[in-house]
Amino acid sequence: MSLRVRVISREEHLAFVADRSSVSHMQLPSWGGVKPDWRAECLGWVDEGDLLVGVALVLLRPIPKVRRCLAYLPQGPVVDWYDPDLDRWLRPLLDHLRDRGAFSVKMGPPVIGRRWEAATVKGAIADPEVLRLGDVPADTTDPRAAELVRRLRGLGWRPSAEGEQGFAAGQPRCVFQLPLAGRSLDEIHSGLNQLWRRAVKKADGAGVKVVQGGYDDLETFYGLYTETAVRDRFTPRPLEYFQRMWRSLVAEDPDRMRLYLAEHEGDTLAAATMITVGDHVWYSYGASTSRRRETQPNNAIQWRMIQDAHELGAAVYDFRGITDTLDESDHHLGLLRFKVGTGGQAAEYVGEWDFALNKLLSGALGLYLSRR
Repeated sequence: MSLRVRVISREEHLAFVADRSSVSHMQLPSWGGVKPDWRAECLGWVDEGDLLVGVALVLLRPIPKVRRCLAYLPQGPVVDWYDPDLDRWLRPLLDHLRDRGAFSVKMGPPVIGRRWEAATVKGAIADPEVLRLGDVPADTTDPRAAELVRRLRGLGWRPSAEGEQGFAAGQPRCVFQLPLAGRSLDEIHSGLNQLWRRAVKKADGAGVKVVQGGYDDLETFYGLYTETAVRDRFTPRPLEYFQRMWRSLVAEDPDRMRLYLAEHEGDTLAAATMITVGDHVWYSYGASTSRRRETQPNNAIQWRMIQDAHELGAAVYDFRGITDTLDESDHHLGLLRFKVGTGGQAAEYVGEWDFALNKLLSGALGLYLSRR
């Protein structure tokens, strides 16, 4: 059965998503409001009976002087990735985006191919001979993911470049997830390693209080976030980015985005944002100060968010990106250890993929990005 792509309304998009257990928050109409430098468009796949069978949020980034644009579908589109005839989904998408002036398309299929249990990751970190998570045999693999990769290559798609720490140019290829479905809070707490359980108990004994904040508290979050950026050596986003995120996501659903603050004796020591879509909860951004680290505010805030995610009926609490490198000299390894302590799983997506609609312009863009 042939499919075609057409522009759909926000209401159609959200109604389709509501019938799914979850999709990425980056494939919701509200995410377009977070990216003002991109032109957002809601697309839908319809069958011969005009029934909506797939959706996508596509972001179009105009390129100055050439009157063409880059098309990006972060963690999407929302289609049947296991359809043997994948071309009937991707071909009409490419045709539509070509008509919109796109010269290159980037997408991130939300398909996980490999998973490693916390114990496996911990053992790999302790082994000085292992330098990459990808070199470690996975505890579970999905053969459908390997077949998807084969089909994408056969259709002319190519893997996007990855950074030095194993992070893709857009969204992280590897994430850490804590399964919640079918588990009690006591079982989840028992799954924390000894350091984590001790830290949660210490924070409670020290009087750390975790509360929910609102829009006006984003400035407090941002002060901690910029301090974290200096300490962890990354370039911070502007405050306006988080303010746009809050306005856009909360307007779509009042409980889509939450802000948590960990306080001790009137001093805010840590803050984090949480995003919920269906039964999937993401820890989105985190920040903390170096003051009073002995009170363990980071563990306290994460444990509160995990508890709230469980109360919401979430099937998974997603810590998002982790590094692929296991090299002790890499400062990202500390964050991986922190996440592994929850007893969850490392998961590897099939990664982001590019399709050159105009090979000359796509090649020029690739050269430019490689020299940045």
